[in-house]
Amino acid sequence: MGESRTELIQWLNDLLQVNYTKVEQCGTGGAYCQILDSIFGDIPMARVKMNAKHEYEFIGNFKILQNAFRSHKIDKPIPVEKLVKCKMQDNLEFLQWMKRYWDANFGGQGYDAVARRKGAPTDTPVTIAPLAPTARGGSAGGLHAGGGRAGGKTPISGHRSGSAQPNEAVQTLQAQVRELSGHLEGLEKERDFYFSKLRDIEILVQQQVEALEAEGKDDPLLRDIQKILYSTEDGFEVPDGAAAPEDEEETF
Repeated sequence: MGESRTELIQWLNDLLQVNYTKVEQCGTGGAYCQILDSIFGDIPMARVKMNAKHEYEFIGNFKILQNAFRSHKIDKPIPVEKLVKCKMQDNLEFLQWMKRYWDANFGGQGYDAVARRKGAPTDTPVTIAPLAPTARGGSAGGLHAGGGRAGGKTPISGHRSGSAQPNEAVQTLQAQVRELSGHLEGLEKERDFYFSKLRDIEILVQQQVEALEAEGKDDPLLRDIQKILYSTEDGFEVPDGAAAPEDEEETF
């Protein structure tokens, strides 16, 4: 049996000098990167986003972790798609494995976690931040981006002067608007991130198909990939003026 959640969080906070309260926070990937850095001291911590709040940032952290696993010949698979969802059970199992690996490989050397990340903030949310403040107060609310601002210090239902209540309601709504704006920006960045990768794949496939056609050859696998890239679903319409893939002219 591995350590309990409480024991793991206490160990993690002591090692990394952070203030995590839930195992789910490890789903951002930053803590996993720094655990490995405490062993080997060669993780590019300047590139690790310890206060990541969006899934595309989590994925960036896990790419750094995957590179480190390859570099140190660690053959443990990293279930990135599960971990970035910040679910407790998936991250608990992976954190337990990381703790066992650390116990077996940490050399006992001193480790200054704050200096290694150059004092970068670590206010990581438990999950991707909710759109509205939590119904209950407490430390968990502060783990969400904007949670403290949205919740306010005094409940609106408390006995306050009439002029203060509308003002606090406005502040709450403004916080939710900022929250929504932050989510929208994150979703747009994530969309562009994946679109650029698909576009690169499309270009590479097209170049290879054209090269084979010039030699009088064909590759059914590449054709299948193109079908997937260019397929549409019911209700999806190609925007007016958009060129068909075969009519596009690439400029390099």
